[in-house]
Amino acid sequence: MMDKEELTPLLRESDVAPLENAFWVELKRVWSMAAPMVAATVSQYLLEVVSLMMVGHLGILVSLSGVAIATSFAEVTGFCVILGMTGALETLCGQTFGAEEFEEIGKYTCCAIVTLLLVCLPISLLWIFVDKILLLFGQDPEICHVAHEYCICLSPALYGFAVLQCQIRYFQTQSMIFPMLFSSIAVLLLHIPICWGLVFKLGLGHAGAAYAIAISYWLNVIGLGIYMTYSPACENTKVVFSFNALLSIPEFCQFAIPSGLMYCFEMWSFELLTLVAGLLPNPQLQTSVLSICLNLTTLHYIVPYAVGASASTRISNELGAGNPNAAQGIVRVVVILGIVDGVIVSTFFVCCRHILGYAYSNDEEVVHYVEDIVPILCGSFTADSLVAALAGVARGGGFQQIGVYVNLGAYYLVGLPLAFLLGFVLHFNAKGLWMGSLTGSALQVIILAVVTALTDWQKEATKARERIFEKSTEAHD
Repeated sequence: MMDKEELTPLLRESDVAPLENAFWVELKRVWSMAAPMVAATVSQYLLEVVSLMMVGHLGILVSLSGVAIATSFAEVTGFCVILGMTGALETLCGQTFGAEEFEEIGKYTCCAIVTLLLVCLPISLLWIFVDKILLLFGQDPEICHVAHEYCICLSPALYGFAVLQCQIRYFQTQSMIFPMLFSSIAVLLLHIPICWGLVFKLGLGHAGAAYAIAISYWLNVIGLGIYMTYSPACENTKVVFSFNALLSIPEFCQFAIPSGLMYCFEMWSFELLTLVAGLLPNPQLQTSVLSICLNLTTLHYIVPYAVGASASTRISNELGAGNPNAAQGIVRVVVILGIVDGVIVSTFFVCCRHILGYAYSNDEEVVHYVEDIVPILCGSFTADSLVAALAGVARGGGFQQIGVYVNLGAYYLVGLPLAFLLGFVLHFNAKGLWMGSLTGSALQVIILAVVTALTDWQKEATKARERIFEKSTEAHD
């Protein structure tokens, strides 16, 4: 065991620097990580968008509808689960990097890859039965058939996505953002001709679009894998597959399961709203407007998610290094960034509310409905910005379990019941559904803010160092 003095949080120069000066220094650090992460995340997000657009240009409506539903199903049952679970690496690798136990980073990444590949097995088996599941929800048989074909062809992409997300957290927690950025942009540029060739040139149609996503994910994995293997920057944190690394799987799951649930509970609630919108009067209008709202919030979420990921990295690094005051200062920075982002985006959409609907439809009824719902949507933008920042704080601090209960209570005990009450009983329709969801998000912000404000960062730093050095001692015994 390490001496008590070695586990005691350290005091860095940044901790005693004037508050104002430290704030601007940390703001620069967080934003210098977040900006390239936004570009990398957008590049990865556009892979699915490009494939969907290619299918749309086939001119076969049933293919477009089937791919759209299959994409939504795959996100909810697969990609969201994997993305959420990799949040555990933000805690484990981030704190370990801060404590300068570099060898452990490679071990954690290795055990995460193995664990998530195993998680992909039941998910890909579930996708085999997507047509039967969709038929239970009353979907058109032809659309179900297309969705089934698309999900089967998309299965290899799920495994590539799992490995890729582990690699991304590996680089992110070491503040090595630019390898991810260059790789993501390069793969996106390759994805466009690959997708076009498979869909149109080889005549594979919607199946080709799914294969293109799988190829692109694996190209990204290979590119980052080569960098991890041969770059001097990764020399101390090499990912080596060994039995010793697999011993960390229980510890990884301890953080991965709540991290996955925390993320999925939030995403699933929004998807559920889109599904139940089909039960409202004039379902085509209500579903269209809710889909537009969901699309806009998803696009916006990329920015605060990147800020939250940067916050997670910086906080976990500082806690691992034993600097609680620095970690607390980062919280202030990301919360202010979240508020600024919410205000700027909300102001922009309020100014553009009269023409926003035309970006999605020429139907005047849809355009006017979107205009009416924009003020509620702006509340969602602000709430999402703060939720992403505070969720990043939770992952960096390692208290994802609290986040699970917060999200479960905020969305499923308050937000969704209120959404159904406003939408169906009080007949506010799509507005009511989104107002209920916004209430859940607002409650989530309040509870996470209280939890963060009451966090004893000194205790968290000591706990992080105890866990890291106990593991290090056991490894050397």
